[in-house]
Amino acid sequence: MPDLRPLPERELTAAVPLTTPDGRRLNPDAVGWARRPLVDTSGIDGRRRWGRNKRWEYWNVMTPTHIVGLTLSSLDYAAVHEIWVFERGTGRQWGKSATVIPAKEVQLPANLGGGLSLAGARDLAITVTPTGDGQTWRLHGAIPGVTFDITVTRPERHDCLAVVVPWSPRLFQYTVKDVALRAAGTITVDGVAHPVPADSWAVLDHGRGRWPYDIRWNWGAGGGISHGRTIGIQVGGKWTAGTGSTENAVVIDGVLHKISQELEWTYDLAEPLRPWRVRGGGLEATLTPFHDKRSATNLGVLSSRTDQCFGVWSGTFEGIPFDGIEGFAEDVHNRW
Repeated sequence: MPDLRPLPERELTAAVPLTTPDGRRLNPDAVGWARRPLVDTSGIDGRRRWGRNKRWEYWNVMTPTHIVGLTLSSLDYAAVHEIWVFERGTGRQWGKSATVIPAKEVQLPANLGGGLSLAGARDLAITVTPTGDGQTWRLHGAIPGVTFDITVTRPERHDCLAVVVPWSPRLFQYTVKDVALRAAGTITVDGVAHPVPADSWAVLDHGRGRWPYDIRWNWGAGGGISHGRTIGIQVGGKWTAGTGSTENAVVIDGVLHKISQELEWTYDLAEPLRPWRVRGGGLEATLTPFHDKRSATNLGVLSSRTDQCFGVWSGTFEGIPFDGIEGFAEDVHNRW
């Protein structure tokens, strides 16, 4: 089992800037975690420490018939975007990714919910529109063969997990993981409209920071109703090791329960559709996958390899059982 830290992480309860006033270094007062997106990331603007800034929005929506993933991002020197749609009944998938060098036709707000997020490239368009004081987002996307219009809503009194991860005073990441969000709308595939019904769930990964060039990570997430309770799973690994921060938590009926220790991940990339197991801090969770979204990019200085396995989470947290929670787990290696 990983080493346990004797003290929990600091919980942030008031707004704080991520960077020092000149935008060049991490503000030590920002290190910690919060239940709301309290950290001001306007210092990560692509003009200071150019080349290390990473800004992105990732959304995943799971419906009974489809899975939708969308990414829009700026890495300073490149904009990297993707739309991916998987049809669960047939196994068909539609996808379009774009790496735009230099970064252009991308707009990301300084802070979560602070304005439109826009991305455009050949045969790809994404718009994310926040409304309702950050409680609702409207996701529009289009690639050849697929369009979607999905509204994601955060329930009232629903916690997210916002964490600042410090590698050094000059390299750090602010991440907001928002799980077990409700989704509704329409996915249109080859001219046929498919509803996104009320039992659909969404996950948000909002990121702003400055990263090491070579990095590996695990991430797992999911949401659903089990035994009459709304359950959100949020687990990570590798990239936070040694920083004193983790991105691990379970959300039960909107209340976030933080796990302030590194978790033990067990899986086999040679057989990624075998169960993925995550344990520690009172959590015993298993993802049983049904699909591996495997992707790889190698553009020399910029490369990425991802196995993102979609499936169903089951297990216990502090003695509370859960099962039938749909989501994913992934293993990623980036040079960026």
